[in-house]
Amino acid sequence: MKKLALLFVILLSGILAACGNNAENAEALSEDKLVVGVTAGPQEQILEAAAEVAAEDGLEIEIKVFSDYVLPNTTLAEGDLDANSYQHKPFLDEFNEDHDTDLVPVRETILNPMGVYSETYDNIDDLPQGATFGLPNDPSNGSRSLFILEEAGLITLDEENKETASIHDVVDNPLELEFVELDAAQIPNQLSEVDAAAINTNFALGAGISPKDDAILLESTNSPYVNYIVVRAENQDDPVVETLVNAYQSDKVKAFIEEEFEGSIIPGWED
Repeated sequence: MKKLALLFVILLSGILAACGNNAENAEALSEDKLVVGVTAGPQEQILEAAAEVAAEDGLEIEIKVFSDYVLPNTTLAEGDLDANSYQHKPFLDEFNEDHDTDLVPVRETILNPMGVYSETYDNIDDLPQGATFGLPNDPSNGSRSLFILEEAGLITLDEENKETASIHDVVDNPLELEFVELDAAQIPNQLSEVDAAAINTNFALGAGISPKDDAILLESTNSPYVNYIVVRAENQDDPVVETLVNAYQSDKVKAFIEEEFEGSIIPGWED
């Protein structure tokens, strides 16, 4: 019996220690330093600019760079990051559902705007009745391109399926646009074969197409695909997170984005 009692005490101590560790993980973030994850490239460049602004307010930002889209979230959920900055809400929602995590978006960062392009027409309003419209054939980018058309008033989507809309969810199409689903990476090469097409920014830039100068319709910051600063749920109201947000959404960072990327990436927040 004594051995059983001793074993119970040991097990209970282990449980209490684990609870103590979980409590520590739920503590408020440090007021003077944050570890923030980003993906390599523009996200990293912009966070570096934000870190300079944050330093003026006494906040040190240690940047951890990742080469994929999963690790910045798993590392944040595990507590090895304090925040990350690289993803839009539809991606985050899917990640939380798939991984049973509770990561939350706090404020907007940037938008990599999808654009509509045409070799024939200079304005989206010039599209004729029955125009052919190319769009990506993968679900995420296909939905995104339809959302842009709806925002421009060219189509109406089924309200219940808007976030995952396909061409079958178009309930009103006054121009009777003929949708042509294509591989997203190949659309720039096939632009001459349709009247207009939606092209992701990375594929447009790779083909020498400028979102700022060449798009006849550009995704707005009302898009659900704006990127966010993301934290664990228990830290979303920490004052230091607000300091990070204020640094990122500062005039200095906005000017950096506009000058460095010339419209291919745009600030995702309103002044």
